[in-house]
Amino acid sequence: MAKRNSRPWVVSDELWSLIEPLLPAPAPKLVSGRPRVPDRQALCGILFVLHTGIQWEYLPQELGFGSGMTCWRRLAAWNEAGVWDRLHLVLLKKLRSARQLDWSRAGKRLQSCPGCSTGPKSGPSPVDRARPGSKHHVLVDGQGIPLAVSLTGGNRNDVTQLLPLLAKVPSVAGLVGRPRRRPDVLFADRGYDHDKYRRLVWGRGIKPMIARRGVPHGSGLGVYRWVVERAIAWLHGFRRLRIRWDRRDDIHEAFLGLATCLITYRHVQRLC
Repeated sequence: MAKRNSRPWVVSDELWSLIEPLLPAPAPKLVSGRPRVPDRQALCGILFVLHTGIQWEYLPQELGFGSGMTCWRRLAAWNEAGVWDRLHLVLLKKLRSARQLDWSRAGKRLQSCPGCSTGPKSGPSPVDRARPGSKHHVLVDGQGIPLAVSLTGGNRNDVTQLLPLLAKVPSVAGLVGRPRRRPDVLFADRGYDHDKYRRLVWGRGIKPMIARRGVPHGSGLGVYRWVVERAIAWLHGFRRLRIRWDRRDDIHEAFLGLATCLITYRHVQRLC
């Protein structure tokens, strides 16, 4: 990955040129008052919260990013408009046009995320004394580039999210021919060991390579699945995602989608 920026919340001109066309037009002001905070500055404030994990109300005003509530509203509106999903697709197209997406294999993994929320996508974690929490489900290509992410409660069984996550992979164009949205092989650990889901994955035209329960360790799948662990580490390198402080599911999903776009953008910078 590229060398880390000392101020990663500052939006570069290149990244802004990709995001700006995707943003919805602001609604007309009904009453006079303070001028609207520019979208680019609000995005910098959102990235500051994502990287540092600071609470919205403590966003430093001297940075010039607007108030925490302004950035919160802007994040909610952009997520509702599907900005992060469209940005992710734009970045994946750039990678595929440069032949840098590895569809030969994909890896699926989840990571528990403790939190204080009790929303629909939060539940008692079976590995943390039934404390409330969520799970981040990630599907990556052969290089560890995120193809799809999702959020569920901490009490949801891992295998139940296998097919929904595969269905979330967008159709990626960029080369002559049909857009592509499925890998050739899927690698997963023992948490997804179920013959029913193997058959369903085969039915999608994907070969399942899933470790089986009850057999000694050393299946050899770790040679390919380590890229998923690395992608999880990249994702939780954003402090706001390590612990779920957001009570609203859509806000946490917005942070998750934005972080996915930033990781994909780093690959675009390095490979394209």
